[in-house]
Amino acid sequence: MSSILAACIWVFCATFTAFLPMRRQYVPGVTLLILAPLLIIWLGVDLGWGWAIAGVLGFVSMFRNPLRYFYARARGQAPELPK
Repeated sequence: MSSILAACIWVFCATFTAFLPMRRQYVPGVTLLILAPLLIIWLGVDLGWGWAIAGVLGFVSMFRNPLRYFYARARGQAPELPK
């Protein structure tokens, strides 16, 4: 499977996950959060690191709230979860 096809599948999965109610987004969202850096590295190897940097910027933009949550947890804080 090419990296472009894998990226397209990831995008469709992310879109489907966004349509789920918030309480059902956690498991697929965390899975997508874990897979994204691996996919970005794969895209960088196949297409060049400029595209990988663009992917990292998109990743950080899309997952800014979960990344803030995990950053706060790593610093020892107890951030609030949405209801």
